[in-house]
Amino acid sequence: MRLVFPCLSATLAVGLALLAVSVRLPAQQSGSALPSATVHFPESSKPQFMVAAAEPPSQQPSANPKPVQNPAAQGSSSSQAPSAQSPAAAKSPHDIAEAQMKEQKKQRVVGILPAFNVSYRSDASSLTVSQKMRLAFRSSTDPVSFATAFLTAGYHEGMHDDIGFPWGIKGYGERSGAAYLDGFDGTMIGKGILPSILHQDPRYFRLGHGSTTHRLLYALAANVVCKHDDTGKWEPNYSNVLGNIASGGISNLYYPPSSSGISHTFTKGFIMTAEGSFGGIFQEFWPDISRKFLHRDPTQGLDARLSATGQAERAK
Repeated sequence: MRLVFPCLSATLAVGLALLAVSVRLPAQQSGSALPSATVHFPESSKPQFMVAAAEPPSQQPSANPKPVQNPAAQGSSSSQAPSAQSPAAAKSPHDIAEAQMKEQKKQRVVGILPAFNVSYRSDASSLTVSQKMRLAFRSSTDPVSFATAFLTAGYHEGMHDDIGFPWGIKGYGERSGAAYLDGFDGTMIGKGILPSILHQDPRYFRLGHGSTTHRLLYALAANVVCKHDDTGKWEPNYSNVLGNIASGGISNLYYPPSSSGISHTFTKGFIMTAEGSFGGIFQEFWPDISRKFLHRDPTQGLDARLSATGQAERAK
């Protein structure tokens, strides 16, 4: 635990420093040389709305022309045309975000660990308040979250941490409940409530290109910076940091007096923030590991298309 504060301090310093010196780059530019001391955060302008372009009617006469309908029949068919064409005409930002969120809910590392708050799309559409809350609740109530709490409780009991809890089955149950509530509170506040109030995107936007050092620094910094919903610009991630500290404060209600207090509040908040930084590193490189060793692409071809676009731009 003594290593947490140096790691967190370094993470916060790196994130804020890199935010100050970051240079705007389009998400598709992956081949530019990167200074060793600078991390470029891919800026996304307005979310790209997927509008389906209707194919123009063929100008060649049909081999089997259809008989001309009477005006009444034409009127009935034309009245049905808008309902048949409207779904293909355009999608609203809400519908696009909903479809992308459904994709995220299927993302799991090794088919087990949830990666619901990770976006492989740098131009993903902003989430609404309802979508942020539903995504946070889905993440915090996943069966893996409960399993993680049980494993965490076993670890702390084995290491004789949080001595205020009793020993044995009763203590293990209390530790498990406390571990789960820590994660639940942090996720709901830092990924749902505060992002909704501050208009910040709670997701980790995977970079997916560039040098290993560049991506490593980006993953560390992305835990303390985030995108604004309206502008798409990067800014300090108040939601995540304050959410973790708030979770630490709430935990004083169910931790033993010997393990609670101001020190406990900030220690819990710092630990959760540091864990998020290392989690971002894993999520950044997991698709590369999966493709190399498991021959599966978690990005569903997005990385390949991004690489092809970058190569095409460099060839011009």
